[in-house]
Amino acid sequence: MNETEQLLEQVADRVRTSARGHGRTLSAPLGGEEIARAEVILGFALPPLLAALHTRVGDGGFGPEQGLLPLSQAVRTYEAQRGSGWRWPEGVLPIADFGCGMYACVDCRSEKAQVLLFDPNPGEPDLAWYVDTPSLAGWLRGWLDGTAWFCEESALGEEVDLELVAWTEFRSRI
Repeated sequence: MNETEQLLEQVADRVRTSARGHGRTLSAPLGGEEIARAEVILGFALPPLLAALHTRVGDGGFGPEQGLLPLSQAVRTYEAQRGSGWRWPEGVLPIADFGCGMYACVDCRSEKAQVLLFDPNPGEPDLAWYVDTPSLAGWLRGWLDGTAWFCEESALGEEVDLELVAWTEFRSRI
């Protein structure tokens, strides 16, 4: 079993355990045709790990904060943001809503599916984009082991002023 397969198994195990512990049902995984339809609408392919989360674990509702967005909601949010005044970058798909207008997003054009943080609260598009994690796999591992800044058990919680790095590719992608 390769690293990606192991990570998918760890995510699926945590999701199943959490759902049972809270008496919730998981959303059903999507089929490949639903991924293909979303990719046609978006105009770009989903990173393999993101597609696998939706086809093998479930269509959102698990993960950090409110959980991953269902793919159809992620597509609608992407389209809405691309049409907004925020100059949303091409190929950057919101995957999780962190509240207060903030989204965790995957750069679907980056080799490792870099995770970005969109924070509109400074009020300026040029100041809204930050690198969260170099890869989607790393982002998921941080969630699984509780070390990511967005985890309640993390020492990097909201009390700490995070030093996020600005995403320098923002301007070239709008």
